This record gives sequence, structure tokens and C-alpha cells, in this order.
Amino acid sequence: MSNAFVNTLIQLGDDHLILGHRLSEWCGHAPMLEEDLAMPNMALDLIGQARVLYSLAGVVENKGRSEDDFAYLRTDREYKNCLLVERPNTDFAHTMLRHFYFAAFMQPFWLACAHSSNTDVLAIASKAEKEVAYHIRHCGEWLIRLGDGTTESASRTQDAVEALHHYTEELFEQDPDRQSCVEGAVVPDSEQLREAWNATVDSVFDKAKLNKPEKIFKQNGGRKGLHTEDFGLLLSQLQYMQRAYPGASW
Repeated sequence: MSNAFVNTLIQLGDDHLILGHRLSEWCGHAPMLEEDLAMPNMALDLIGQARVLYSLAGVVENKGRSEDDFAYLRTDREYKNCLLVERPNTDFAHTMLRHFYFAAFMQPFWLACAHSSNTDVLAIASKAEKEVAYHIRHCGEWLIRLGDGTTESASRTQDAVEALHHYTEELFEQDPDRQSCVEGAVVPDSEQLREAWNATVDSVFDKAKLNKPEKIFKQNGGRKGLHTEDFGLLLSQLQYMQRAYPGASW
């Protein structure tokens, strides 16, 4: 159970770290000043959640690994994030939709963790739930503005749906380690979160006049360490300072 818990924490930490890094790429490039502040702040929320998840994993594992070790000193195959969070920013619509899909899953996840048998998970969830609620509202409002906006914004947003929706099924995957944590009442069963996720997505899509793809070609592999081509470049940027100056502290 201890090993399964560590792997589950790392998996969750990877999701948040990688999506946080993707959002940080918008710093200085957002379409307006307000977003140039909002997006890095959401990135900081995600990276902050990754830090506490990694730190807890290090304590439970008890092998001397720190949050920096998990973030910067692993190879691409050792990262277990879902493919959705590593997808390129592409444009503003893709960025908002990618984040919205993930946040719509994590909100019921953290809410369900209020019943976790692990007190550390309870503490993480109590703070993360408040942050992710803002993320859903922020991204959802943008999707409505874009989807129900100009012809071009509507087209770009629907294109984002067609490109990213196929990656959402991996959010609900559970490997044996995650399943062990579910059975131990440490984290919730992902499949039981599907109804809440669909309700959130459907509500925003209805207001945004967006359509879900009729057929889903499930894209997965991230949970097994099999990533997209874009992940290698992301990792080279993320790990550059630690690789160039090993052991550096700030």
C-alpha cells in the first residue's frame, strides 16, 4: 500500500506540474494584461499542488528524494502524467479548454478527498478544492465568450474541442496502484467522478454553443510513461537549470 500511495501521489503531482508549466509559458504572451496575471497565478496554484504532492511522496517513500528530485531529475518515461496536460498551448482557446477539462475532473476529485482515510490528503484537498473552483470558473467563462463570440473565435474553440476531447478519457484511467488507493479509501474512484465531470462540461458547452465529438478515439499512454513528441521539448525547458547547474539552490 505504501508503494502504491507513493506512485499515486507522483502521478497526481506530474499532472499538476506539467499543466502548470504549460500555463507558465503564457507569461508575457497573454492576449491582455489581466490574463498575463491570471494565467501565471493559476500556474502557481498547480505547481504549488505538485510541490505538496511530491513532498508527501518523498516522506512516505523515505528514500531521501525531495520535490526537486521528482520534478527535475527523472527521465521522460518516469513521468506518469496524462497526455492531456502536456498538449501544446497552440492558441488561447486550446489553452483554456485543456485547463477546463482537467479542472472539471479535479474539482470533484478533491471534493471526494474530503472523505479520505489519509489526513495528509485531506489537508491537500481542502486547499486545492478552493483553487480549482476558481480555475473552472475562469476557464469556463472564457470558453463561453469564445464559443459564443465571433465566427473566428467560435471556429477556433470548436477546433480545440475536436483536438483535445480524445485525450479526456485518460483522466478516468486507474492503474493497479491507484486502484489500491481507492480500495484503501485514500482517493476516490475516478469512474465515479465521470457524472460530475460531464455535468460541468455539458453546462459550459451548452452556453458556449460547443459540440462534443460524436466519436472518441481514446488517446492514452501517459500513465505508462509513453508521451507525445511535444513532451521532450517541454521537459528540456523545465529541467534546464537543474541539469545545467546540478544541485543549485535558490
